[in-house]
Amino acid sequence: MTIHIGAKPGDIAETVLLPGDPYRAKWAAETFLTDVRLVNETRGMLGYTGTWNGHQVTIQGSGMGMPSLSIYVNELIRDYGVKTLIRIGSCGGMQDHVKVRDVVVAMSASAISTPSQAIFREFNFTPCADWSLIEAAVKAAKAKGTTTHVGGVYSSDVFYDERADLNEQMVRHGILGVEMEAAELYILAARYGRRALAVLTVSDHLTTGEALPADQRERSFGDMVEIALAAAFDS
Repeated sequence: MTIHIGAKPGDIAETVLLPGDPYRAKWAAETFLTDVRLVNETRGMLGYTGTWNGHQVTIQGSGMGMPSLSIYVNELIRDYGVKTLIRIGSCGGMQDHVKVRDVVVAMSASAISTPSQAIFREFNFTPCADWSLIEAAVKAAKAKGTTTHVGGVYSSDVFYDERADLNEQMVRHGILGVEMEAAELYILAARYGRRALAVLTVSDHLTTGEALPADQRERSFGDMVEIALAAAFDS
């Protein structure tokens, strides 16, 4: 048991999926896992452990933004021995060929700042995903027939961004989408020698203004969860 995770030793699996929304964690666990049990509800950040195809999996909410995710990932790794961490969440599309409902597999994650910035100081560390997870995720997406893009994302530390000039540069330099957590996840995985990946559903588009209707989100997010689970155990 830690400050932010109330799970007992043995309650957390070595593989953890990390949605930002705790209620998405509940939905994903009840939809895709069997023998599900609630292992954390501290501060309302729900976590569940169950079985997928014979494998133990924990799905733990991580909150919104890198500071919140950093807390949960640090504790999961240091106190519970988690070895594989896959963020499952949404992103805003930034390229014309990236459409709403597509899946983005984030190879790298750029950021203006992260909670780890104080460690690196002037050094611009480039956090990347684990290659074996990328490869397995792409394989799983192809098997499902899900349109998938692999490349860089931008992890923003603000939701209501007013930097139109920065967004233009992101598009210019091929960034596929914007989200708020992957960069810190990848940095922590590198620091502790763990495997990490972000598998993201494009829920809206910064250029076209298109957005996924609320009643279609669960179906689209389901592909993302299945890809993440397959990647975790086929790599």
